[in-house]
Amino acid sequence: MKIFEEIADEVVKGNSSSVEELTKKALSQNISAEEILNNGLVGGMGIVSEKFKNNEIFIPEVLISAKSMNTGLEILKPLLAEAKVKPLGKVVIGTVKGDLHDIGKNIVAMLLKGAGFEVIDLGADVPKEKFLEYVKKERADIVGMSALLTTTMVSMKETIQTLKDAGLRDNVKVIIGGAPVTESYAVQIDADGYASDAASAVDMSKKLLNDKEN
Repeated sequence: MKIFEEIADEVVKGNSSSVEELTKKALSQNISAEEILNNGLVGGMGIVSEKFKNNEIFIPEVLISAKSMNTGLEILKPLLAEAKVKPLGKVVIGTVKGDLHDIGKNIVAMLLKGAGFEVIDLGADVPKEKFLEYVKKERADIVGMSALLTTTMVSMKETIQTLKDAGLRDNVKVIIGGAPVTESYAVQIDADGYASDAASAVDMSKKLLNDKEN
């Protein structure tokens, strides 16, 4: 449908006012909020994610596109809640204890939102107890942990152990990432997945969610 293409295109361009206008226009044509979300907003962020993965665009453009997507999402939120539209899955995300770097984590959170996930962002310097608290409280499907310092990577291992000790490890998938983090470290600490960049984190989250359901 042409209007979906127009919404997606304006999300890619990062044009918030046009996204707002087109989202309202689509609603006035009796198109469901779910269709607008999936085919317009999420469709647009999917293109952004691909472009980012291929180094065609960079962090500032992703942030602008994410902002425009959120403009449309704010309009749709009450209608989606009313229609009981479920998100793709629920992700609790944060930068681990002792680490204040959050740009990479913020991009991952935005792209996950853009892909249709509900994201609970705990921010930076997140202790293992807080990850545990929110996994319990939110019944999260996935935990995403980021570390930018070699010295804070150990917090990832400790958080996974905390989930195990609480008997929750089998209920939730764990994905890790950040500059010093590697695939072999993910295996070593018993994480379910490792992502080298934000776009890969979205792909990995979808895969893990699929594995969890099957």
